Amino acid sequence: MANIVELKNVDKIYSGVVDTQVLFDINLSFEEGSFDSIVGESGSGKSTLLNIIGTLDKPTKGEVLIDGNRINNLSKNKLAEIRNKTIGFVFQFHYLLPEFTALENVLMPYSIGRKHAGKSISKRADELFDLLGIAKVKNNMANKMSGGQQQRTAIARALINSPKIVVADEPTGNLDSENTATIYKIFREINKQFGTTFLIVTHDRRIAQEADRIVEIKDGRIIADLNK
Repeated sequence: MANIVELKNVDKIYSGVVDTQVLFDINLSFEEGSFDSIVGESGSGKSTLLNIIGTLDKPTKGEVLIDGNRINNLSKNKLAEIRNKTIGFVFQFHYLLPEFTALENVLMPYSIGRKHAGKSISKRADELFDLLGIAKVKNNMANKMSGGQQQRTAIARALINSPKIVVADEPTGNLDSENTATIYKIFREINKQFGTTFLIVTHDRRIAQEADRIVEIKDGRIIADLNK
């Protein structure tokens, strides 16, 4: 399979009174359709790495390619377009807007730059609600759902534009073990059904073991890269 993400000699330095280097000479690629985890302790640089892959941040040095696009010198508008069309995000906190229903939250990424959602996208939303087992709450206000239902709604939102890549940063950090197992089962089903590439950051090695590949980062450097 072709690489959908490539990082070549990537450094990341945050400027301040004292400059802080967070990533050191990262060389890493992920194949299209793969299911991968990135592990490391707090402060290891894994979230910074994920933010660069997700085009939320840029490297200080090095080259980043997302789905064949070199992102280093792209404008903010072009980066936003790539994020909207190519990448779905799932975070530890669901970030749903409480004044909207679950369905309205899910449709928001599609609505960006469009006047309204047509029948085809409404059908896809319904299919995602069915896949995620939350069809019965799709018209509930976001704050009228359980934590597990809210996180599944956030996953549906990440998938509404049929992204090629889903980046997930501690996606089950606030869920109990039962909901955690359910979410990862759903991730696997989506990976197999749609060929979506998953990049999951976690500090929990038990969760990481669910992936086909485990990349470990420590002090801003890749120290292990294991395929199962």
